[in-house]
Amino acid sequence: MRYAIIAAGEGSRLAQEGVKRPKPLVELNEVPLIKRLIDIFSANNAESISIIVNEEMTEVQEYIRSLQLPVPLYLIVKSTPSSMHSFFELRDSIKDGKFCLTTVDTIFREDEFADFIKSFENNHEDDGMMAVTGYIDDEKPLYVSVDPSLYIDDFLDINDGKIKYVSGGIYCLDSKSIHTLERCLENGMSRMRNYQRQLIKDGLRLKAYPFKKIVDVDHAEDIRKAEAFLNQKD
Repeated sequence: MRYAIIAAGEGSRLAQEGVKRPKPLVELNEVPLIKRLIDIFSANNAESISIIVNEEMTEVQEYIRSLQLPVPLYLIVKSTPSSMHSFFELRDSIKDGKFCLTTVDTIFREDEFADFIKSFENNHEDDGMMAVTGYIDDEKPLYVSVDPSLYIDDFLDINDGKIKYVSGGIYCLDSKSIHTLERCLENGMSRMRNYQRQLIKDGLRLKAYPFKKIVDVDHAEDIRKAEAFLNQKD
């Protein structure tokens, strides 16, 4: 499995709220966000790990370059206008076969993630699997409409009252999705949610994979919430 991490955002909200470290180096239980993802990916059949950071994040660049991993690590340094553009910059290192993409601030339980990856690796019928969750703690959630078999039929900005899932921001896809990505950029699209809608329009079979909970670290208070979530015992 090829893995990719989008870590190119500025983390401006965290900085405004007094968090001095750049977002990828914000620690949860004394582990930087970027290292946590790298460790989890390494434990789940990683063939390679690709990361994009912006040009201003010199501290993050130095940290990543200092790591020694058992798999190839590809670092792309480029400032981009959106997550979708960052995804585009990562495409060459992940386009052959199956890959898993997420942003650096996406927090999930390791056991659920391992089951998710195994399900995708063993799925030879569909073009992708998207992590979804019924836990909603996002300012602008992307609602995911599914059929009774959990196949995704739409991505919506507004819940009609019947939708139970939102996007968890973890995307497992195959090479077909890269063709859609390239066309989206050619047509001037810039938002990941519009890209996801285009995947459906292009006829890709995407299955939703429910997680009990996924949280994002966007604000200073989210650091405490994320640590409590990870430390919680079932």
